[in-house]
Amino acid sequence: MSVPLKKINMNLIPVILSGGSGTRLWPVSRQQHPKPFIRLPDGESLIQKVFKRAVALPNVTNVLTITNQAHYFKTEDDYREVNDSNVSTSYILEPFGRNTAPAIAAAALQIAEEQGDDAVMLVLAADHLIDDQAMFAKAVASATELAQQGYIVTFGISPDAPETGYGYIEAGKKIEGIATAEGINAHTVKQFIEKPSLKKAEQYLASGEYTWNSGMFCTTTATILSELDKYTPEINTAVEECLQKSKKLSSQDSIQIELDPTTFKQASDISIDYAVMEKSDKVAVVSCDIGWSDIGSWNALGDLESADENNNRTHGEVFLQATKNCYIRAEDRLVGVVGVENLIIVDTQDALLVMDKSQSQDVKKIVQQLKDVGHQAHIIHKEVTRPWGTYTTIEEGKHFKIKRIVVKPGASLSLQMHHHRSEHWVVVSGMAHVINGDKDLMLDINESTYIPAGHKHRLENTGVVDLVLIEVQSGQYLGEDDIVRFDDKYGRSTQEEK
Repeated sequence: MSVPLKKINMNLIPVILSGGSGTRLWPVSRQQHPKPFIRLPDGESLIQKVFKRAVALPNVTNVLTITNQAHYFKTEDDYREVNDSNVSTSYILEPFGRNTAPAIAAAALQIAEEQGDDAVMLVLAADHLIDDQAMFAKAVASATELAQQGYIVTFGISPDAPETGYGYIEAGKKIEGIATAEGINAHTVKQFIEKPSLKKAEQYLASGEYTWNSGMFCTTTATILSELDKYTPEINTAVEECLQKSKKLSSQDSIQIELDPTTFKQASDISIDYAVMEKSDKVAVVSCDIGWSDIGSWNALGDLESADENNNRTHGEVFLQATKNCYIRAEDRLVGVVGVENLIIVDTQDALLVMDKSQSQDVKKIVQQLKDVGHQAHIIHKEVTRPWGTYTTIEEGKHFKIKRIVVKPGASLSLQMHHHRSEHWVVVSGMAHVINGDKDLMLDINESTYIPAGHKHRLENTGVVDLVLIEVQSGQYLGEDDIVRFDDKYGRSTQEEK
């Protein structure tokens, strides 16, 4: 009598980690609008490219993203723009960052519950770029085969320069019997190495035995949970308790989990590299050349633009004279540059960055200065994204503030009230459905309404085009925390503006 073979789970579940603020790309990347949402020259954001790359792989029917409540709606919007195949999207929403080990533990526990212990998860960063999709797919295929044999498989990038900004992986014994394409090799991992000196990086490059650590990896849920239990058991314990106490919203083939903050805080704040990778004897590396970049500086982002005859690269409305080897990014207005060389210039609505190209890694020092003095420019842009659309502060002074508000079709602000400020709304595009106290209004272009302090009110776009209006606030206190929310379709707290 034959014994039936165990059914192998062929589903591949991409897990996209979307956290951090990308301080080296300030002032475009900020805490409330981080690096994954930066638009590239072709109009797509980094997180859209990661999503498209994931869903193009075989056997992918669902993508799990780990982010936070503030970025959830923006992530959904970005995915919706490019999700042509209608792949299911699920989310784990962190109340705050606890590094990658707790996040990955949460993903593995949830996937194991839904898909089983043999489910293969592919962990991807939300802000990396890969140019060669075909080679990436081949590398993932090899990694999946290794993962099903009990390995935690990292993706090592074949280095083309003595880069000091990346960690390195030293390859060990070659793993035989694995189907690999030309240019792809599988080895055990001898050691992980932190960012090296230039001299060491040159030695690593010359030896041919080292690859850059991409931060991506592939494993079964059983393997990663077993290794977490072995080396950092307190993380699994804390995260498992957290999931039990967390709010879960399910729909067809999709789930949204809002992690309980009290229990999640008990999980150690540690990276998966320190927690498992550098300790485990089950780690393998698939080395590959896939056109990978972490877009970790303005130099790297600038390189995506076409160069002119003087090796200048520009984004937006830029005019140059006697200028060489510069990258200039104009976000909202015309920028003119005369008689300079080797500069990076990034101009946004509320901040201007000027620096020598050789110092592109030091932008984070400016961000730290902003944090030290309590300046909000490291957190928010003038244009602030909300689940229903955006608002931009045009001007503000003592006892007044003027905003441009854009509400997406079908979206609405919460039913709310302010104690200390009045608001005057003027519609400039689209049609607004307004609740103002006991009045139910439809406002067309050039029509307006006045909302006294203490009045319940709601703004809704029932049309099929963006609703644009100008809001004039006036009052003794105009702080973002002056809001009482009575009803909100997005489940936000009263501490969130609008």
